[in-house]
Amino acid sequence: MKALSRKVADIAPSATIEISDRAAQMRAAGIDVIGLSIGEPDFPTPAHITRACINALERGETHYAPSPGIPALREAISQKLETENDIPCTPGQVIVACGAKDSIYEAMEATLNPGDEVIIIDPSWVSYEPCVQLSGGVPVHCGVRESDFQVDDSLLEAITPNTKMIICNSPSNPSGAVMNDASLRLIADAATDNDCYVLSDEIYEKLIYGKDHVSIGSFDGMADRTITVNGFSKAYAMTGWRIGYAAAPDPVAKQMIKVQQHTISHPATFAMHGAVAALTGDQQCVEEMRCEFDVRRQYLTGALHEMGYETAPAEGAFYAYVKTGGDDMAVSARWLADAHVAVTPGTAFGTPGWVRLSYAASLDRLKEAMHRIAVLPEK
Repeated sequence: MKALSRKVADIAPSATIEISDRAAQMRAAGIDVIGLSIGEPDFPTPAHITRACINALERGETHYAPSPGIPALREAISQKLETENDIPCTPGQVIVACGAKDSIYEAMEATLNPGDEVIIIDPSWVSYEPCVQLSGGVPVHCGVRESDFQVDDSLLEAITPNTKMIICNSPSNPSGAVMNDASLRLIADAATDNDCYVLSDEIYEKLIYGKDHVSIGSFDGMADRTITVNGFSKAYAMTGWRIGYAAAPDPVAKQMIKVQQHTISHPATFAMHGAVAALTGDQQCVEEMRCEFDVRRQYLTGALHEMGYETAPAEGAFYAYVKTGGDDMAVSARWLADAHVAVTPGTAFGTPGWVRLSYAASLDRLKEAMHRIAVLPEK
């Protein structure tokens, strides 16, 4: 047989999904594994959202829809971005995709040419680099200051004449850090000065503790070069619905729509009606989940600190990013094998020596996980 795609062969599998699958195999063998490796809220989708989807099914909303999304959802998203995020946006600039991940991939396919460089700020979500590679781009990694997980002038050193895009993720997966005004303005100025796009992944914007979310697309002049990505998975516990979106400058939006027309066509029609209810309905459900995450956050970071571990600023999302002081791959493997606690090694996020713990688990399970780790014999 002829060789398969070299481009795909060179891409590593998703570390978070791989570890989750391994934990599932252990559970199938009867082992009580506490899964803190995957970023999925443990809450049910709010009832009014589910009901809106069921109503759509019962109305017969089971046929093709416009490729960029149903008009009601594109309108609701554009209004949300204008009123909540101060981003100028028309419904025509919105593309509804199968999750935020799909939106990111489509944005890169729409903007990148072979050899174009994309700056990824580490620690970074595991799928940014593969999306760049699949789109023909070249990933360029740049770290944050370890003292506060903010961007510094090392970003400017990473820029070359081939830089096409800078990825901005706040709150961060995996660190939970929220970019401050200085970091966002540094990115915005760098993009403006070097005529780059910014892809702003804001999927965790609703899950912030003690800070305010700021969209880089709201800065003067940035709406014309920012692709804002968001979705419903984290804030509304809708991971399995596969509904995300992007808002992009008109030329980019048109390119993204072409990519979508020739790949997924559009997300499930009835699911999009549920997403409309999520945006336009009562938001108390989001606040209740955020408050529960905050309780877990305070417990988990406190317990880790008592055990002597250093953590990144857990200001948003639902992750504790923990400095291991050693081989993160070995630590993760030992915690899974000996304590039956599944976490994700920081190597997957571009920062060896750290591990990510998700607190999208009940407080009782978090307490049990911390007990299991605490009683492991020293090595």
